[in-house]
Amino acid sequence: MRNHRERPTYDLRLAVEQLPQHTKEAMLRGIDTNRIIVGAYVDSQSGGICPMLAAHRNGARTSVANFARAWDTYTSAKRPRRATRREVRTLRSLLEWSLEIDTDLSAGSLAEAAAQIRAEREQFRCVTPEPKPTPADTGERHRGRELRLSRDWAWMRPTKRLDEYKDLLAAAEEQLSEQRAAEILGEPELVRS
Repeated sequence: MRNHRERPTYDLRLAVEQLPQHTKEAMLRGIDTNRIIVGAYVDSQSGGICPMLAAHRNGARTSVANFARAWDTYTSAKRPRRATRREVRTLRSLLEWSLEIDTDLSAGSLAEAAAQIRAEREQFRCVTPEPKPTPADTGERHRGRELRLSRDWAWMRPTKRLDEYKDLLAAAEEQLSEQRAAEILGEPELVRS
């Protein structure tokens, strides 16, 4: 569920998406060339204009009250003031994003996109997968089944508790050190055990 602060941004995004493409382009040009304000159509004191008037002055002759309400709600405008950099940057990014979506959708018809997807699926369906290479036969076989029941076939048995594991590991290290000592001293009967 959205909180009350996220809703104005969502409403502004929807209002931007509903604008005609030429209005979005004109608004982008207007944002670049004019001082943008909130809370009024024109501010005679600062010389600023709202984004819709900026679009109007750049050739877009549309009147969308929904956008103006969403813009003023997003900016929490109580009185006319200059728009902050963040507010203008948000509006610019929403306009650019919406224009990208418009150009992606207008690049081709839905029927063309569906036909292309069907053709790609058919192409993938016709391609036979390459067989997986078989591993080279080394002549050895897996003896896990026959050895799992015999005692001491692994260097250490599996444990369920950490203290048992530590004890087994310590015993294995001790046995290894005894074997190394036997090799150094030359006692063959200790080395084989």
